[in-house]
Amino acid sequence: MINTDIFIAGGGPAGLAAAIKAAEYGADVIIAERDYEPGGQLTKQTHSFFGSKDEYAGTRGIKIAEQMQQKVQSNSHIELMLEATVQGYYEDDVITVSHENEFKKIKADKFIIATGAAEKMLSFSNNDLPGVYGAGAVQTLMNIYGVVPGKRVLMIGSGNIGLIVSYQLLQAGVKVAGIVEAMPEIGGYLVHAAKIRRAGVPIYTGYTIKKALGKKCVRQAVISKLDKDWNEIANSEEYIDVDTICLAVGLRPLIDLLLQAGCKMAFIPELGGDVPLRDDNLRTTNEKIYVAGDVDGIEEATAAILEGELAALSAVIDLGYAEEGIRDKRQETKEKLYSLRKGPVGEKIRSGLNKVRGVDYVTKDRYSHIR
Repeated sequence: MINTDIFIAGGGPAGLAAAIKAAEYGADVIIAERDYEPGGQLTKQTHSFFGSKDEYAGTRGIKIAEQMQQKVQSNSHIELMLEATVQGYYEDDVITVSHENEFKKIKADKFIIATGAAEKMLSFSNNDLPGVYGAGAVQTLMNIYGVVPGKRVLMIGSGNIGLIVSYQLLQAGVKVAGIVEAMPEIGGYLVHAAKIRRAGVPIYTGYTIKKALGKKCVRQAVISKLDKDWNEIANSEEYIDVDTICLAVGLRPLIDLLLQAGCKMAFIPELGGDVPLRDDNLRTTNEKIYVAGDVDGIEEATAAILEGELAALSAVIDLGYAEEGIRDKRQETKEKLYSLRKGPVGEKIRSGLNKVRGVDYVTKDRYSHIR
C-alpha cells in the first residue's frame, strides 16, 4: 500500500495545477496520468491563451504544458506517474492504478479527480466511414504527430474547439470547406470566428450534417438546413466535396471514478451532461473527494487551471494546513473564476452552476427534480 496526503487522478491542466498548488503548502502529492506525457489538451493547443499573466496569457498551450511539467518534476513533494491507468475507487478510500506492469494500491487523505472529458459523437448516415474524426483526434494527429487528416475538411460544430481546430487545419495547409453549426449563431469566441471568416471559410449556421457519401472512405458530405424546431427542411440539402468530416460537437465529463466513489450526480446540460454535485470549494458529497476541470463541467483550460488550484487549496485547508493567508488565497482564486465566467461568454456556465447550487446535498428528492 502506498500512502500520500493527496492523490490526483488526471495530469491535464487541472490536475497539474492542483499538484503544483498543493505542493506549495507542503502536501505530499501523487498524480497519475494515463498518457506518456502530462498536459492533457494543452499538448495539442498551439494557440495563445487569453486572460491575465497569472493564467498564462499570451502563452501557447503547448508551452504552458511544458512549464507546468517542469514545476511538477522539480518539486520533491510531487510524484508523477505516467502511463498510469486508474482502475477504480474502493469503499476503503483506496485507489488502484496500473503502472509499470504493477497493480498499485494508493491510500490518500484527500483525492482530487481531474479526469477531464471525452468527445461526443453524432449520428448520421455513414458516420463510420474512414475519414470521419473527432476534433480531438485531428488535433492529436496534427499537433503531436505532424500528420494531416486529409486535404479538404468539413467541420461540424462552431464552438471554440471547432473554430480553433479549423484554424489549425488552415495553418497546416488543409482546405476547410466549411463549418456547419446547428444553432442560429456561432457558439465560440468571436475572435476565433473572425480569423476563420477572414480566411474565407463559409460558416453554415442553422444547418446539420445529414450523411457522408463514399464507398471506401468519405468523398462528400450532405448538409441540410434546420427550421426553428430543429427539423430538417425538405429539399434544402447541399453537397460538399470533402475527404474528411471533423466532429466538434461537444464533450462529456468522465465521471466513472466519481460514480464508483458514490458521489451524487446531476444531469446539467449546460455543463456537458452528468456532473458531480459539489460545494463552492469543489468538495463533492464524498468529503474526501474534490473535483476540477472538465470532469465537473466543460470549460476552457484557463478555468481548469483555476479550478485545479481551488481544489488543491480546499484539500490542503481541510487537511489542517493553517498557513497564514491560505484562506485569502482560496477566496482570491474563487474571485478569478467568477471574473472569468462573467459576460455573455460565460452565461451557459453560470446557468449550469446555478443549477448545481440549487440541488440539496442531502435530500434525494431535491436531487431527483433536476434529472
